[in-house]
Amino acid sequence: MSSGKNQYVVTHGDKWAVRGEGNDRATRVFDTQRDAIDFGRNIARNQESELRIQGQDSRFREAYSYGNDPYPPKG
Repeated sequence: MSSGKNQYVVTHGDKWAVRGEGNDRATRVFDTQRDAIDFGRNIARNQESELRIQGQDSRFREAYSYGNDPYPPKG
């Protein structure tokens, strides 16, 4: 289970934003998706949470976990 808030890279008009799970406002807005991913990845690593990335079509296309995931997974 993660100990911090999951981070989301989302579209923000014609830009990209990083937003913490449950937050109404963006943490920071970027001109490129790559910059937003790099920023969000650092937060997710520090908080041992997940980074989820939204594509241009508004569908989430990738997720990376930086938490303490059990291995092998249960179930």
